[in-house]
Amino acid sequence: MSGRVLVVGVGNVLRGDDGFGVAVARRLAERERLPPGVDLIETGIGGLGVVHELMRGYEMLIVVDAVDQDAPPGTVFVLQPEVPDPAAIPAAEWQRLFSNLHLAEPYRVFLLAKLVGALPDRVFIVGCQPGDGETVSERLSGPVEAALPVAIERVRGLLEMVSPSGAAERTIQRCAR
Repeated sequence: MSGRVLVVGVGNVLRGDDGFGVAVARRLAERERLPPGVDLIETGIGGLGVVHELMRGYEMLIVVDAVDQDAPPGTVFVLQPEVPDPAAIPAAEWQRLFSNLHLAEPYRVFLLAKLVGALPDRVFIVGCQPGDGETVSERLSGPVEAALPVAIERVRGLLEMVSPSGAAERTIQRCAR
């Protein structure tokens, strides 16, 4: 593997399906053997931790999150976001976007990481269509819970793009809950 990969699970575990990314990260940490060079973190709703981690240098970033794509709940997507040149964003937009630096909304994280030169060339979002991300609950809905293994397979497929071998080490860092 020519470089390292960062896999990040984000979301609010107290808002039902919004906790999807964190649930995937926890399952990966508990049940999967990740290839060498793959770092796994869960950040909950803390976004700055992702940017700080990216500053250590990565070849690929995979963010796992609940993503509204107007699809049936539990549908899993692999998306490649387009991140604009930070210099092209007006100052007023920066102020609006970054009034709260703790939120892990992926667009903000990607933009800030690109600004500081830490965003890898290969960035993916493994997203799941939530059924309900507004209810106060620590449980995922049935369709979103059923999508966990599918999302893990999507993450594994992306990791195979970088490393065809599956070996032993993994790193887990819990940034926030």
